[in-house]
Amino acid sequence: MIASERFERAAVLGVAVAEETRRLLRLHLASGQEGGDGEVLVDVPYPDAVVVTALLDVAAECFGERGDSVEETRQAALETLLQLAGFDGESQLNAG
Repeated sequence: MIASERFERAAVLGVAVAEETRRLLRLHLASGQEGGDGEVLVDVPYPDAVVVTALLDVAAECFGERGDSVEETRQAALETLLQLAGFDGESQLNAG
């Protein structure tokens, strides 16, 4: 396999991971959970919480995210993943 093919496959996998994370968060997002500062709290129950945690840990490792705690590292990875998934009309998760 040539380097460009490996890169393309990695990019497709990255977007798929980002979209799956976003799908799981939207699945458990209830209306009225947005705070005044725009921050949103989403309670993801088991077993989806295990999947989201694993996705964030993998993303943090891939992106080289660091924080003072595991939670800060996961939060930084989540922000990067959501940027990758995009909050625009082109995301498949916005259709509906």
